[in-house]
Amino acid sequence: MALFDTVTDVVEQPAAPPSDDIIVVEDLWRTYDMGSEQQVQALRGVSLRIRRNEYVAIMGPSGSGKSTLMNLIGCLDTPSKGNYWLNGQLVSELDDDQLARIRNKEIGFVFQTFNLLARASALHNVELPLIYNGTPSVERLERAKESLREVGLESRMYHKPNELSGGQRQRVAVARALVNRPSIILADEPTGNLDSKTGLEIMALFDTLHANGNTIVLVTHEPDIAEYAHRVVHIRDGQIYSDEPSKRFR
Repeated sequence: MALFDTVTDVVEQPAAPPSDDIIVVEDLWRTYDMGSEQQVQALRGVSLRIRRNEYVAIMGPSGSGKSTLMNLIGCLDTPSKGNYWLNGQLVSELDDDQLARIRNKEIGFVFQTFNLLARASALHNVELPLIYNGTPSVERLERAKESLREVGLESRMYHKPNELSGGQRQRVAVARALVNRPSIILADEPTGNLDSKTGLEIMALFDTLHANGNTIVLVTHEPDIAEYAHRVVHIRDGQIYSDEPSKRFR
C-alpha cells in the first residue's frame, strides 16, 4: 500500500460560450503600471456579449476605457484578468504571435485615419491582409477586386490614396477590412476625419454591410453616429453603465 496518495490538480477551463455569441467578454480587467507603485485601472470587470450579425456601438468619453476595450476586442492587447472568447476561441490566453494570426483571420479593422500605404494603389492596399496570410496571387487579386466592388470603388482601384477623396479612402479601408471575410468588423471612429455628408455615406455603407450579414462593432464618441447601430453600450470609468437598443430600434 502506498504511503502517500498522488493528488492530480485539475485545472478547469472556462466553459465555452453559446455558439450564437461571436464575442464574449467575462469580468475583463486591464491594469496599467505607471511606475512609482502607481496603477491605472482602465477596465474594471467588464462583461459583454455580442451575437453574430449584431451591430453594436461602444460609446464613452475620453478616459472611459472604450479604447482599451476596443484594443482587447481587436486582439491588440491582452487583459490583466478575465476571459475573452472570439468566435468560440478563448483568445485571452494566447501569446502575441497567436493573437496576430487571430487578428488577421477574424477581425477587419477600419480606422479614423484610414491607415493606407501612400504609394500603393487602392487595389494593393486591399490586398495587404491576403499577402500577410500567404493567399496565392491570383486568388488574392480577385478577392481584392471583389471587395472594392462591394464598396463601389471598382472604377478607382488603380488610384493611389492622394488621388482619392476622404470618403473614397475610407471605402478602401472598409474593402481592406472585408477582404479576409472576417468574423467581425471593428470600426474606430470611422467618420472622425470626414465631413458630415461623407460621414453619412460611410454610415450608409455600414448599414449595407450589416444587412449583408457582417457583425459590426463601432467605437465612437458621437451620439448621432452611435444611433446607426442597433445597440449602444456606454462605458464610463472602466465599467459598462448602460447597454440598450439604440433609439432607432426601440
